[in-house]
Amino acid sequence: MSLSPLAGQPASQQPPIDLNKLIATYYDQKPDPAIAAQKVIFGTSGHRGSSLDCSFNEDHILAITQAICDYRQQQGINGPLYIGIDTHALSEPAYRSALEVLAANAVETMIAADGEYTPTPVISHAILIYNKGRKDGLADGIVITPSHNPPRDGGFKYNPPNGGPSSTEVSNIIQAQANEYLKAKLSGVKRITYEQAAKAATTHSYDYKPNYISDLASIVNMEAIRSSGLRLGADPLGGAGVHYWQPIAEQYRLDMTIVNAQVDKTFKFMTLDWDGQIRMDPSSPYAMRSLIGMKDKFDISFACDTDHDRHGIVTRSTGLLPPNHYLAVMIQYLIMHRPHWNASAAISKTLVSSQMIDRVVKKLGRKLYEVPVGFKWFVDGLYDGSLCFGGEESAGAIFSRMNGEVWTTDKDGMVPALLSAEIMAVTGKDPGEIYNDLTKEFGESHYTRIEAAASTEQKSKLSKLSPSAITTKDLAGEKITQILSNAPGNNAPIGGIKIESESGWFAARPSGTEDIYKIYGESFKSEAHLKQILDEAQTIVTAAIK
Repeated sequence: MSLSPLAGQPASQQPPIDLNKLIATYYDQKPDPAIAAQKVIFGTSGHRGSSLDCSFNEDHILAITQAICDYRQQQGINGPLYIGIDTHALSEPAYRSALEVLAANAVETMIAADGEYTPTPVISHAILIYNKGRKDGLADGIVITPSHNPPRDGGFKYNPPNGGPSSTEVSNIIQAQANEYLKAKLSGVKRITYEQAAKAATTHSYDYKPNYISDLASIVNMEAIRSSGLRLGADPLGGAGVHYWQPIAEQYRLDMTIVNAQVDKTFKFMTLDWDGQIRMDPSSPYAMRSLIGMKDKFDISFACDTDHDRHGIVTRSTGLLPPNHYLAVMIQYLIMHRPHWNASAAISKTLVSSQMIDRVVKKLGRKLYEVPVGFKWFVDGLYDGSLCFGGEESAGAIFSRMNGEVWTTDKDGMVPALLSAEIMAVTGKDPGEIYNDLTKEFGESHYTRIEAAASTEQKSKLSKLSPSAITTKDLAGEKITQILSNAPGNNAPIGGIKIESESGWFAARPSGTEDIYKIYGESFKSEAHLKQILDEAQTIVTAAIK
């Protein structure tokens, strides 16, 4: 990845996106379903795109929402649908379009009171709370967000009654039906005006905040944080949780400063990411430069992305923790400080996450459950209790309540953020210091991800690559110990390949949205050894997909 000279610079130095044009194009442009890039495409987390590219327009949302209504009817899902939006500019027009279809289909829809923004985990939490103990009349939800993507983007996600991101099977059903509606120029899509929909008998105002905030004490030791007197800093990054942090601080009497409470749909208060783009990515040292610069003002500080399902932890000792580092710290702490968790419940991670996690889990005598990339792979296990933790290398994670019951089945950025304060309150060390202790015991991890160009045909070959196609026996001077095309935990295809040796590994998988493939690599020897792994990985993959 080539680092932009603008990385970490204030976004205000760049011309802001034209919001009027962005929204006008949402309504004016009509996608052509014969063009692949303009179809409905559910990636690892719903449909994303931009109205400027004719990939996120009114027709897309009308078609997807009708397809969701069809799916609900087919599955007998007839409870309330919880819907929420983040602060991206395209989220509100998409919400209006969706409500027009939901009301026309007589779906009981729970909209946020006073037009409030709603984080992704809050929707998941609401679904699970409503469905607890029920066998019929189940609830589901829609979250309108493109996560941490740039201001020009929009996103639309469906969460079925298990509360998590929809499975591949469910996503494929909704995607296929939505594209049929696009082909038919929306024939069959039921719709009324927004004014009618807002006043419909099936549209209900719902205050999401109280239930979620009051319930936090069941998953994080809020009293330990309060009594510690730690000075906390919280940065919502202009996202959907912007009005959650102050009530959290007030209810639990925390010494917490909200460092930036403004909402600006151009996100010009951000610093630019590695490629000069605006991303509200709490795991990026470039996007997080403002909060990192305040690290000495607080005992610990944290941020969440735009829909608040990802976390970023800033400590005095080390600054911004890489996501893999904090995952390992969380897992070690939770296993040691959650005595009521089921000892047979597994710790789950994506197979491109650090093997530091493997070493911690093994030492503590717990089972590791490794899955492909995508939070959807954690949902069933979190829901039925066979998993007590699910985490991915891109700073998404959640874990069980203190009593071992499910909290959410979607990523929750706020809970891991608050846990960082609990960890410091209980141990007297910040998570950066604890991770340094882990490296003394298990070795130092050198980890990175790179990208390389690939055609559609090459990406297809990579996604179907078999271990038998790999003929080399060594990786960076060590014997290859394992070649995987399926995840060890659930045996699901990883959409690529992972090759391991005693002290290093790499995984390669194609991007779902760009003409590139991604290589993740890790060495427990040195940066030089990691570079050798990555160089050989590119050679191996290039030869395999020729």
